[in-house]
Amino acid sequence: MEIQEIPGIRHADSGNFLFIAGPCVVENETMPIQIAERIMKISDTYRIPFIFKASYKKANRSRSDSFSGIGDEKALRIIHRIGEMFGIPVLTDIHTERETEIAAEFVDILQIPAFLCRQTDLLIAAGKTGRPINIKKGQFVSAGSMKFAVEKIYQTGNKQVMLTERGTTFGYNDLIVDFRNIPEMQKFNVPVIVDVTHSLQQPNQPSGITGGRPDLIATISRASIAAGADGIFMETHPNPAQALSDGANMLRLDLLESVIESLVRIRKAL
Repeated sequence: MEIQEIPGIRHADSGNFLFIAGPCVVENETMPIQIAERIMKISDTYRIPFIFKASYKKANRSRSDSFSGIGDEKALRIIHRIGEMFGIPVLTDIHTERETEIAAEFVDILQIPAFLCRQTDLLIAAGKTGRPINIKKGQFVSAGSMKFAVEKIYQTGNKQVMLTERGTTFGYNDLIVDFRNIPEMQKFNVPVIVDVTHSLQQPNQPSGITGGRPDLIATISRASIAAGADGIFMETHPNPAQALSDGANMLRLDLLESVIESLVRIRKAL
């Protein structure tokens, strides 16, 4: 799959990296639209192919009292509306075969979470929708092992696959980014994206709330583009301190353009 083959993608001929970005989860009706509008302006300014992302619910939470969503269909309709409003592809993650069928009615791209990248039934169900599939590399598997996840989608006849690096477990409460994984997964002839913000998580903290290192977002983003990544995945929020999920590792929205501008310059230099 080539980036320019993503249905509805803008600026595909720019030679820029693919940018997948948005909030962690749909928190209300207005916030995702505000974020999408701001990213769209940046995307158009720098001619960056852009996919809006947001989870319609959070199934993987440390604590049972953590925020999980505003209601599945309500959140999916908001994501769908963003795609229609701005004329851009939209993406959300799925967790079960039943969710696959529901989400495919509302979004252009389905995402397999890292913890589920080996779930055969889920991958096959996703592939059968005919939607492009973004598979996140599990924190616990090698880059080479991801060829089997790609093959599971391919066996459904769906060749629209992307892989996303999101860090590798390093001890109990930290992740590292192994940049060797980028060329290793590109051997499968699929776009390879780097999920910068989740790669900077510090999961399973004693409080039950995931920590993070947002101060390193620009560093890991620049290194990813320099290492040849086809795209960047990033979560952003107007006020991460008040975000209902993953606030500790999201980029503040007003800092986004300066990071993007530096990535465009690195891409051009390559």
